[in-house]
Amino acid sequence: MRFVFSPPADAAAGLLTLPWEQPLADWRDKRLVEIRQRGLSRHVVRFVADDGRLYALKEISEDLARREYRMLRGLADMAIPAAEVVGIVVDRGRDADAMLVTRFLEYASTYRAVFSSPRGGPPVDRLLDALVELLVRLHLSGFFWGDCSLSNALFRADAGTLEAYLVDTETSERHPTLTDGQRTLDLDIAAERVCGELLDLQAGELLPPGIDPFGVSEELELRYRRLWDELTQEEVFRPADQRHRIAKRIRKLNELGFDVDELELIDGPEGTRLRVRTRVAESGQCSRRLFGQTGITAEENQARRLATDIASFRAYLEQKTGRPMSETVAAHRWLEDVYDPVVAAIPDCLRGRLAPPEIFHEILEHRWYMSEAAGRDVGTTAAAQSYFATVLPTIAPPAEQLSVPQQASAIADGDELELTS
Repeated sequence: MRFVFSPPADAAAGLLTLPWEQPLADWRDKRLVEIRQRGLSRHVVRFVADDGRLYALKEISEDLARREYRMLRGLADMAIPAAEVVGIVVDRGRDADAMLVTRFLEYASTYRAVFSSPRGGPPVDRLLDALVELLVRLHLSGFFWGDCSLSNALFRADAGTLEAYLVDTETSERHPTLTDGQRTLDLDIAAERVCGELLDLQAGELLPPGIDPFGVSEELELRYRRLWDELTQEEVFRPADQRHRIAKRIRKLNELGFDVDELELIDGPEGTRLRVRTRVAESGQCSRRLFGQTGITAEENQARRLATDIASFRAYLEQKTGRPMSETVAAHRWLEDVYDPVVAAIPDCLRGRLAPPEIFHEILEHRWYMSEAAGRDVGTTAAAQSYFATVLPTIAPPAEQLSVPQQASAIADGDELELTS
């Protein structure tokens, strides 16, 4: 048996003792974990808990395993949300397929789980927005998905929205750029797959009333084309408006989470035409900034929401003391006086239902609604107590309850390692 994996090495060492020589369906190892609300798969997929981490194991041919391994590593290099690949296991014995090993996404849900516990607005709208944004990011990066569907993605709550993570790249292809025909084919596949998945939910009486699977399929295509046009359309303007219009366009792209790779200005009789080449923005700018200030690991929208609360708290402290305060000092005071007490107050029986930054975001939202009803600011403490008593207990626990370390220390360097047993 050979285990080819990406460093750090300690992420794979504990898995060597699994019964790799046996077909995955026959495993009886005590580390196996059953996942509620798991997605559908054409292959045998099982989950293993080892040393506080949860892994997904998929049994597929060696060619497919190596191909998907490369694809997922490529997506990681480009900071596109996708499953984190650990490695592949090959040479498991006579006629045995290979095994692809990925980390299970903490606090992630399948689309079926999102429908069963709808929060933060209509689930269809949030699922469509997340899936469309992921598909556009892939296409801008030259990735043809080939099997875009709700089943082949996982979804994480992110301050009232959802972020989609690609978890299946068996049919994906990577190109320098995609043609319009390739994008259209990928979009057609996505529309067909999503429609079929919603029809299955409807047949099982799991789809909320009033949702038309065929209408949702058409809406997916419309949202994709709107976002793609917003990111790639050409504009015509007068030379006098040049600087303002360019700045406005770049700001709009940045707000959508994308960066400008190249600008081209073309003079013509009708005016100056602006052609923009858009690329995926470097992911996690707000998250990295928040982590540097406070040590909190959060999704991008969560980090943006928490940063807003830090700014508000800083203004309050400056008004109270009558002195200016640096952003760094304010962040530390906010962490000590506001965030940490709220997280520490989460009841033990409810911990793990949502990521702490998402809980804090929801408490801020809860505080706003309570204050509106009361006609005054009720404060974070009262809002947290009310949220823990009335809202958090109604949220279904995630598929796994393991405490997964945020970071693993590297004990090996290099691009790829191989263990042999």
